Amino acid sequence: MRRDDSISPTSALPLLEIRRLCLDFGTPRGRVHALRNVSLDVPFGQVVGIVGESGSGKSTLAYAAMGLLPENADVTAGSIVFEGKDLLKMSAPARRSLLGDRLSMIFQDPMTALNPVRNIESQMIDIQHHEQGSRSEKRARALEMLHRVGIPDPQSRIGGYPHHFSGGMRQRICIAMALLVRPALLIADEPTTALDATLEVQIIRLLKDLQKEIGCSILFVSHHLGAVAELCDRVAVMYAGEVVEQGAVRDIFHKPAHPYTRALLECDPGRIRKKTRTLPTIPGEVPSLLGNKIGCIFRTRCQHAISRCVQENPGEYRVGVDQVARCHLLGEERLVSA
Repeated sequence: MRRDDSISPTSALPLLEIRRLCLDFGTPRGRVHALRNVSLDVPFGQVVGIVGESGSGKSTLAYAAMGLLPENADVTAGSIVFEGKDLLKMSAPARRSLLGDRLSMIFQDPMTALNPVRNIESQMIDIQHHEQGSRSEKRARALEMLHRVGIPDPQSRIGGYPHHFSGGMRQRICIAMALLVRPALLIADEPTTALDATLEVQIIRLLKDLQKEIGCSILFVSHHLGAVAELCDRVAVMYAGEVVEQGAVRDIFHKPAHPYTRALLECDPGRIRKKTRTLPTIPGEVPSLLGNKIGCIFRTRCQHAISRCVQENPGEYRVGVDQVARCHLLGEERLVSA
């Protein structure tokens, strides 16, 4: 694997360092503040999960890191530092040169992630455009990776088109393509959403095994808490465009500090011990992201909200050695300095 000499896996710096990122979308109704003051680290060789309800900003953050935002997106503040370089300050050609090389992505929908009019062989060879070697060598690497991800008889299947494969097979092909270039950072945007439960377990185990073998870092976006608990080392909880809590997976799942994190975990069907006809939900709705917001963004749905939650944005409080959360109830003595 090619690596930048200035940043090594033993460096104290994280591979990906997002700091105070703010991102807006321009719409006819006004500016939507989709990401607000988001800070997140992805250390070398670790898997960091991002969880939260639909509309919380998980995928937006992933696409911002990849530089795959629509034209109406505007990064108004912050930085995205990858291997010591701020991606937001790089030229468009320089940033594109990282895609499919140092940065790779598994997209959410395996049905549309592949080009329907080109066969799998041509797509897997083309994605190796950064690699040296002949077409036959690249085809051999593609066959090996298809075998690794569990595609039966890859020698004959590689000539097929996407519609020749099931949804689970297509997702395996997408994973093979993303890992074929041996990236330093793999971003997986809900890669198991379109799959049934059995295939989801297989994909999670496959990602875990390949990540350990290749040694890459993974930013794993998911709404499935069980998948995050199985795969990730660290987790960030997002709500309405903000990271409200983050830390080691074990700490977040066993000792959640933010009221939203606790409510989210209580809604996990895997934690329900008694038979019931109704699944638990978080009362209320995710607030509109139009206009500037004062106070805690979760206060309208929080059972523990106080007057301060309406008047003041919460700071980041340290809960444990490696766990922080944004909630006024955690106490001033644990406020993390900016």
